[in-house]
Amino acid sequence: MVTIREVAGKCGVSVTTVSMVLNDGPSAQRISEPTRKRIWKAANRLGYRPNLFARTLRSQRSRSLGVMVFDITDPYCAQILRAIETHLQASGYFSVLADLQNDHTQFQRCVNMLLERRVEGIIAIANWISVEAKLLAQISTRNIPAVIIGRELTGNAISSVAVDNEAGTRQALQHLYELGHNKIAFIRGPRTLMDSAQRWSGLESFAREVGLRLDPQLVVEIKGRNSTYTEGYQLMEQLLERNRDFTALLAFDDLTACAAIRALTKSGRIVPRDCSVVGCDDIPSSAFYNPPLTTIQQQLEMQGSLGAEIIEELIRASAEKRVSPPRHRKVVPRLIVRESTCPAPRL
Repeated sequence: MVTIREVAGKCGVSVTTVSMVLNDGPSAQRISEPTRKRIWKAANRLGYRPNLFARTLRSQRSRSLGVMVFDITDPYCAQILRAIETHLQASGYFSVLADLQNDHTQFQRCVNMLLERRVEGIIAIANWISVEAKLLAQISTRNIPAVIIGRELTGNAISSVAVDNEAGTRQALQHLYELGHNKIAFIRGPRTLMDSAQRWSGLESFAREVGLRLDPQLVVEIKGRNSTYTEGYQLMEQLLERNRDFTALLAFDDLTACAAIRALTKSGRIVPRDCSVVGCDDIPSSAFYNPPLTTIQQQLEMQGSLGAEIIEELIRASAEKRVSPPRHRKVVPRLIVRESTCPAPRL
């Protein structure tokens, strides 16, 4: 590894001068511009790379952020994570990823791993009901900036970014209702996710307003910690086996909706002619499914970008020894109408 001593020898200046220039701090302005250019040119020619660990020890700044996700393979997490990474590229921070792999018992291990690596803040893409209390406890004792994406924590000590889930499912059910559907099946989300209760609340709210009856026999629920294609397919088969008429399905998320379409197709039903289907999240593949999926766009990339923006400000405030109150942002979802919905058929 090329050292600053070698760069100094190449330029004929002191190690201190090279250090000031390559660290690009305020003191570097005391060095003449020709000397600064000569040092940078020599450093690039020799292939000099700064020693991150040494720099961290000197400055007590790691320029790293911990990003904790509940399942890196979940399209929901992947889209938010991509937006976080895109935002961080321009800020000079890099992320240290911790994947809980849908196992809440891994939470403490992941937090410890991130803190041991001296991250300056933590962004948690965590929808589990159990996460908030655990993360709050960690933050109160460690005094580290944190943002939770996927939980609405208004009035809480931890900053948050969340989508208005109730507004989203209201839009979805209203869309089906205005198309003439009044016999609608539902695949509810798992009870361990906060989104599940919020989305169901939005459905019940709209149904009460218009006098729409939600048939309990047309409601099934995901039992796992998170949605999977296999369980979505099986739940759709369960609904079909009940032999109750329905002309539309509202699924917990896009993954479940796509699995349901597959099960409907196998049973001989054509989507949307025989059954309209609506998902939620607007993952990239939903626009290219057969048929393209009508869904609720949760603005996942916007959530990721907002989370990164908030954590940067909290870290900046901490470094400058000033108080920055927690920030809470709520994103408005929107209905994306594609080819998986159409007016209700006559039964």
